[in-house]
Amino acid sequence: MSDNNFQDNDPQEIEEWVNAFNAVLQIEGATKAEGLLNNLLLNARRKGLHTPFSSNTPYLNTIAQDKQVAASGDYYLERKIRSLIRWNATAMVVKANKESSELGGHIATFASSATLYEVGFNHFWRATNDNQLGDLIYFQGHASPGIYARAFLEGRISALQLDNFRREVSGQGLSSYPHPWLMKDFWQFPTVSMGLGPIMAIYQARFMKYLNDRNLVPLQNRKVWAFLGDGECDEPESLGAISLAGRERLDNLVFVINCNLQRLDGPVRGNGKIIQELERVFRGAGWNVIKVIWGSKWDPLINSDSDGLLLKRMEEAVDGDYQNYKSQDGAFVRDNFFGKYSELKARVSHMTDSEIWGLNRGGHDPHKVFAAYQSAVQHQGQPTVILAKTVKGYGMGSAGEGQNRTHQQKKMDFNDLVKFRDRFDIPLTDEQVKNLEYCKPQDQTPEMQYLFERRRVLGGFLPTRTTKKKIFTLPPIEVFSPFFESTGEKELSTTMVFVRILTALLRDKSISQEIVPIIPDEARTFGMEGLFRQLGIYSSVGQLYTPQDKDQIMYYREDLAGQILEEGICEAGAMSSWIAAATAYSTHHHPMIPFYIFYSMFGMQRIGDLVWASGDMRSRGFLIGGTAGKTTLAGEGLQHQDGHSHLLSSAVPNCHSYDPAFSYELAIILQHGLRQMLINNLDHFYYITVMNENYRHPSKPTQPAIDEHIIKGIYSYQKGTNDIHLIGSGAILNEVIRASDILRKEFNLSASIYSAPSISEAVREAQDCARYNLLNPELDKKISHLSTIFSNQRGIIVSASDYVKAHSEQMREFLPLPYYSLGTDGFGRSDTRASLRDFFEVNRYYIAYYTLAVLAQQGQFPQSELLRARTLLKIDSQRINPIKR
Repeated sequence: MSDNNFQDNDPQEIEEWVNAFNAVLQIEGATKAEGLLNNLLLNARRKGLHTPFSSNTPYLNTIAQDKQVAASGDYYLERKIRSLIRWNATAMVVKANKESSELGGHIATFASSATLYEVGFNHFWRATNDNQLGDLIYFQGHASPGIYARAFLEGRISALQLDNFRREVSGQGLSSYPHPWLMKDFWQFPTVSMGLGPIMAIYQARFMKYLNDRNLVPLQNRKVWAFLGDGECDEPESLGAISLAGRERLDNLVFVINCNLQRLDGPVRGNGKIIQELERVFRGAGWNVIKVIWGSKWDPLINSDSDGLLLKRMEEAVDGDYQNYKSQDGAFVRDNFFGKYSELKARVSHMTDSEIWGLNRGGHDPHKVFAAYQSAVQHQGQPTVILAKTVKGYGMGSAGEGQNRTHQQKKMDFNDLVKFRDRFDIPLTDEQVKNLEYCKPQDQTPEMQYLFERRRVLGGFLPTRTTKKKIFTLPPIEVFSPFFESTGEKELSTTMVFVRILTALLRDKSISQEIVPIIPDEARTFGMEGLFRQLGIYSSVGQLYTPQDKDQIMYYREDLAGQILEEGICEAGAMSSWIAAATAYSTHHHPMIPFYIFYSMFGMQRIGDLVWASGDMRSRGFLIGGTAGKTTLAGEGLQHQDGHSHLLSSAVPNCHSYDPAFSYELAIILQHGLRQMLINNLDHFYYITVMNENYRHPSKPTQPAIDEHIIKGIYSYQKGTNDIHLIGSGAILNEVIRASDILRKEFNLSASIYSAPSISEAVREAQDCARYNLLNPELDKKISHLSTIFSNQRGIIVSASDYVKAHSEQMREFLPLPYYSLGTDGFGRSDTRASLRDFFEVNRYYIAYYTLAVLAQQGQFPQSELLRARTLLKIDSQRINPIKR
């Protein structure tokens, strides 16, 4: 067939060229034909012809019928199983919303994707057991009812649990979506925050290659499968990293995009074609693209389309049309799809309206899906994306099939449920339908035996989350003890201290191989370039070039067995790599110790959704927020200076946040974190901020229980003789110490100083004690560490940090004395550290002045002396509040 858009006065010549090409294809095969075309195009471009380029193929299945691998298995039994799962998923959601409309839930997503999942469950997805590590499946979050419904048939979830869908407080329910924190033995990956599943899957697949290339965990032909919706692809995270997958040739990765043509409110591309759009995007990124558009019932019509008229109609109809067709009936499709051209309408004149309505889409045809999956798992050298066309709300009929409102549909009336039962041949009476009874055949029935046998062959049930403990020996104290000593006259930043501790850990044979340093293209900012040569930067192809700085000691070395993950300018990608490493103890049964270091402003704020997901996934590892605080990164300005990351991190329940000031604090915190995660196997992770300001570090104090107090968040650093208590954390602790010097020298006042490496930890423990005491007034009271520190004290407390006041204000409720906090509220800006600390009123002069002012308020310092202090310390009392500037 010639190109319909090309007009020529000699069509016979065109036909001869086409016939010649067809002869080459038929006689010498596809490889020769492709080579011939490529050489013709290359020659044309060399001659200066602007040959058109399109990464799109016709709006047809990628795998033609004659190239389609025959599906294995029993189609009849698989349909029965699939129908039972459809019913139980629907009944579960509808029943929950009869109890309370507050609960919500989703029917339409799984209704459209049931076949896509079931073909995988029955034929492709291997489970982890004692003999193998299984495939990793990122299930689409809104499809969770279908996954629960299958687990119910398998006997892994009870009817009581189904009845308590989305009611978890009692401990008998099921989580709304995939949440490993809430169902730790079931779900592996949290995916319902749309866009996170795809990017996490990409970096998970790459991390599997990393583990294999470092000879830690063999790949074993495992695959990562990620299910997402076509509407979800509008999220930047969904497609933002696909070029990495293509570049890294991740042939262990399969995306299945359920193209039901609908978002939450309406069409994805009502005026276009989302499948063709996604094909262009993925092909351009180097992916193998398999389109599954039309089901088997279309094959006779497609095979007889000798003039291309059917294909033309398929390509000119937009997605808004296709959605509308499936909300109508066969007569409507006959008149509005086929009826546009009389010749086309004549071709279906022999078909009844019911037969036309039965022309199925590829994503609902197990034969087409099987062929696509089989091709995907056999493909080498590229990741694969399967674009499967489906109908949102398939089977819901007038209750929501193909309708804009279907995503929000949580209820179906009796008549719709009866039609649903009849359509899928569910063996229930009208009374059972009315009562929304679940349908679970006896284990001895053929369909149940088939279900169990298929999962036995594939190694067990999915999804299942398992863990395997590894016996670790913690690095000896000698690794950390050098950092307990004073640096003397030498000034260091806590960032450099961290790098030195990390380097020491990398030399320790007990854990060195499990450490995964992760950097988002900022190694030199953090002083980590020395690790390039020592460890190598992981590259799936090694280093194919001579680096420009080869003659230098710290040259840029890429290596197939490299240990560093240098992720480029991509915080979301680096965080996804961290998550893959931080959950390796479960997904790969090999615990890893990831250290991801980044600009702290680009962590909790920019990728907070991924941080929250990592908590849900029970991650274990260290997040290192570099250049932290609002005044230590002096010249970078507003969008780089962080004054609130600790406030954000404190909201993640299993994240433990620390802001150490001195080297011994940092060493103790890292040592504690390793013990908690590797020895005690706690599903915790640590957010630790480090600064780029150089200063001297004192020796570790010799007071009793100093390590315990540092971990609890606050300890006494220096005793004073007056009733003044100054709290400092991070870089501002040094300003607090200087403020105490001013108070002593200028005002003859001796202040006690407290270091607060973790206000968050101190407050959490205090809140827990307060709650216990309120609930148990008849029992002995629990005394928090924060209260113990200030017990039997008098006077006032003033605190200062490089973070917003709301962070340190959390302590107010638990402090027994008048309290005033200083912080860095407002937008950051560029200047010197001294100017910034003066601007935000957290330097030594403002700390000293506010201390005197609070004393004056309490009647413990003369008002006249306060005014003298204001002049002496050069305090501008008329300046505008920093938060307003």
